[in-house]
Order: sequence, then structure tokens, then C-alpha cells
Amino acid sequence: MTDYLATGQLPDEYQQLAKTVADFAANVVAPVSAEHDANHTFPYEVVSGMAEMGLFGLPFPEEYGGMGGDYFALCLALEELGKVDQSVAITLEAGVSLGAMPIYRFGNEDQKQEWLPKLASGKALGAFGLTEPGAGSDAGGTKTTAKLSDGEWVINGNKQFITNSGTDITALVTATAVTGTTAGGKKEISTIIVPTDTPGFTAEPAYDKVGWNASDTHPLSFVDARVPEENLLGERGRGYANFLRILDEGRIAIAALSVGAAQGCVDESVKYAKEREAFGHPIGHNQAVAFKIARMEARAHTARAAYYDASAAMLAGKPFKKQAAVAKLIASEAAMDNARDATQIHGGYGFMNEYVVARHYRDSKILEIGEGTTEVQLMLVARELGL
Repeated sequence: MTDYLATGQLPDEYQQLAKTVADFAANVVAPVSAEHDANHTFPYEVVSGMAEMGLFGLPFPEEYGGMGGDYFALCLALEELGKVDQSVAITLEAGVSLGAMPIYRFGNEDQKQEWLPKLASGKALGAFGLTEPGAGSDAGGTKTTAKLSDGEWVINGNKQFITNSGTDITALVTATAVTGTTAGGKKEISTIIVPTDTPGFTAEPAYDKVGWNASDTHPLSFVDARVPEENLLGERGRGYANFLRILDEGRIAIAALSVGAAQGCVDESVKYAKEREAFGHPIGHNQAVAFKIARMEARAHTARAAYYDASAAMLAGKPFKKQAAVAKLIASEAAMDNARDATQIHGGYGFMNEYVVARHYRDSKILEIGEGTTEVQLMLVARELGL
């Protein structure tokens, strides 16, 4: 990453990773994307392929079953997958940065040894249980409770919009819950590991979504769900703060996925504009089309620079909250704008679900909402500026 800042070229290992994932996306993901999208089915065979490649273990040390890479490597993989299929990309993003990363960042050694090898292998998925029916952008409004009783946490409450929470290979949910009150009378919010086979835990029927149809998303319910006291993840009362750190990192990953979507729209539009003829010549010869695609490329390029910048700050151990918010803001808007323009360029074909740009058009809107809405990103940037 530091080499790129000096030379403008990524080190060989990053380039090779991106190429390998791009080949996988073209040859394994793309051929089945339309079918899984149409049938709203989870792509187990694709996830298995990503697991065999080690993608779920990219940023984790080898001692926990990881690949010994870094977070930027994960982002490069997400960008390549995002060009072809956002559902597959978000499955990887949520499995790593939201499912496994809280355990790596805040878990004790026993928790890491128990869970990380499974999650890093991709043979099991973890989910991030933060959002609730009344606590989305205001995550501090958590109402789910966890009370200690005879050495166990007894959990009651609901979560919603939780990715990877109901698959056949989902192993756990890290859930925020109110565990008491602070000295100042505020909610004490902690994080608790809840294995999915816990009695009283239920992944409710999956949502019928506008997009990301091959991604697994469920509401969750906890009715007197009991887990051992040692399932507390991190320090008691630090659950909210710890999850905010996870979201800061996750915004870089979502930015990378968004860049992939934006670039995928460019690539498909260039191809179509060269092949599609109207009035005796390829439509790409028309400045109205060519300039639209040029602007799309500019958006993707700018968004990529933003997530590279945020990644560099994070890997260097520097503050990166503002850079992550900027990257997520710019990249998610680039994905949505490019999807709209790509659909326009494709005309009637762009409205057909069999075309990649049509899926990007439906999929990209959630990029401006998930892991912090556009408005939240603006708020975070303004705060970092002292406003």
C-alpha cells in the first residue's frame, strides 16, 4: 500500500490477488448470478469457492487460520466481486468485516481460538447483530436486553436487516444488548456471542428485498435465549463503542464494493456502446453517450482513490474515521449514479434483469443506506471538521 502511494502502482501481491479474484468472478460467479438473483437463492457453491481461495481469511493471522494479509487485500477482493455480483461481494464483506472481525478485534484468546478458524475458513459465517426495528442510524437506541442469571446471559429482543444470519453455515451472531445502566444513568450496551443453535434464538423468514437477492438477510428474535457468561465479547459496557469501530472499518470495505459496482457499470457500458449500433454507427461515437461514460469513469476513479486513502490511513495506524466516511459517501453515490447512467445507455435492455446493469440498478441503492446512510456519513465528516 505504501508503495502505491509512492509509485502509483500496487505491489505485485496485491495485483495478483485482484487478478485471481477477477478471474473467479468472471468464470465462477458471473455464470450463476442471474439465476440466483431471480430465484432469491444463496450461492453456496460460490461461497465454497471463495472459501477454498482463502478469501474469508484474508485479513487474519495464520495462527487463527487466516491468510496473513491485511484489510486492503480484502477490499481489493470486494472491488473485483462487486463488478459482477454485489450479493456475493456483500456476503464476503459481512462475513469478514462484520462477522469475524469483532471477534478478532475484541475477543479473548479462547474466543479467538474457538471461532476464528471456522470463520476464516469460510466453512462457517458470523453475523453482526446491531440494527433493531427502532435503532438503525441511532444504534444507541438498542432495546434488546441481556441479564445475568446463574452464570448465563438471558437475552430478549429483536434485530433486523442482519446479513448472513440465516444460512445453513451461519454459526453465530454477535449481538449488542443493554446489560445495565452506567453511573450516569445511561444504557450500558455490551456485545454477546450467540451461537445460532442457542434455544430461544430464531432467524425469522428472509426479507423480500428490492436487490441483493442472493444475499441472506433476516430479522432475528431472542426469547429468553441463554448463553454462558463468558460469551461476553470485549469489555462489558463497551459494546456500542466497539461496534462503532467495526463500522468505521466496514465503511472502507463497503466503499471498495461500491467502487466495484461503479466500475462494473463502466465496463458494461463501454462494451455495449461499442457493439450497439443506431443510425448507422456504434452509439459510443455519439458524444452524449461517450461523455456520459467518461463521467462514470471519473466517478469510479475518484471513489477508488478515496478508499485507497482511507485504507492507507487505517493500515498506518492513523485516525481514519473521516477518510472512511468520505470514501463510503463518494463511492456509494458513484455506484448509484453509474448504475442509473448505465441503465440509460443500455436503453430497454438495461431494464431487463438478465443484464448486469439492471441488477446494479436495483442493488446499488442499499449502498447509500447500509453500514451508515449518506446522511450519517455527512454527519461524521462534519463532526470531524469540528462542526
